[in-house]
Amino acid sequence: MGEGVDPTKMCQSLVDKVARSKQLRSVTDPELLVLFEDWLEELETEVAAYLGQHPGCDAPAIAADLGLSHSGATFLVAKLRREKKS
Repeated sequence: MGEGVDPTKMCQSLVDKVARSKQLRSVTDPELLVLFEDWLEELETEVAAYLGQHPGCDAPAIAADLGLSHSGATFLVAKLRREKKS
């Protein structure tokens, strides 16, 4: 079933498209960005809870158990640690 969701690539793709295209910005619904941010927050919450139950767990194990890509899990773990949420 593939490697799972990669929030890093999704975020970068969204930023690139918005930055490069005035047309895209003119038709983008602000509610779409809110939905994306909500989704990312849910992923962060899920990873934080997983880390709380499995202290010291590494990103590959998180990726495998939660269905994320390795780079997505690495991104979320680093973000949570940087923000002192894990």
